[in-house]
Amino acid sequence: MTKLQQMLLYMGVALLAVTAGFLLRGQLMSSGSHAEAPADGSNRGAETILAASLPDLQDNNQSLSQWLGKVMVVNFWASWCEPCRKEIPEFIELQKKFGDSGLVFVGIAVDQKERAAAFSKEIGINYPVLVGDMKAMALAEAAGNRQGALPFTVIIDRSGKITATKLGSLSRSKLESMVKPLL
Repeated sequence: MTKLQQMLLYMGVALLAVTAGFLLRGQLMSSGSHAEAPADGSNRGAETILAASLPDLQDNNQSLSQWLGKVMVVNFWASWCEPCRKEIPEFIELQKKFGDSGLVFVGIAVDQKERAAAFSKEIGINYPVLVGDMKAMALAEAAGNRQGALPFTVIIDRSGKITATKLGSLSRSKLESMVKPLL
């Protein structure tokens, strides 16, 4: 086999591997819509999230367990993530609509504090925003985000159990249908 043939063979194998990776990622993203978390993993993921403390936009450490007893929608996002930016206005509306009924959104920005604060102010986020780094992504992974992608949303009921997770954008109507029975 000539050197040119070897190089073409390696390039072909590499191209095949990259294509297979993109196809697998697409399949995982599309099947990751609304997933009921298994009970054992769900409880561990919820315990991990509720045991965490992260700084808010004013650098005050906030324990996520302070919202136990409410229906929590924990949303992992970033200011540079377009799907995140598109879904947050709907979260703001749902917080207004159901906040008095015991719903609380908690945004966990996987971002620089300054960028998260600027975006929060610009769009008018009306719920707690915490800032995390790799610690935040470890929380998302514990709740089922094996791909490490954003946005990722976790719904925790009043007793502290994960009832659903969603990798990717979440529409207002879908989210509303998921949280209303828990309120």
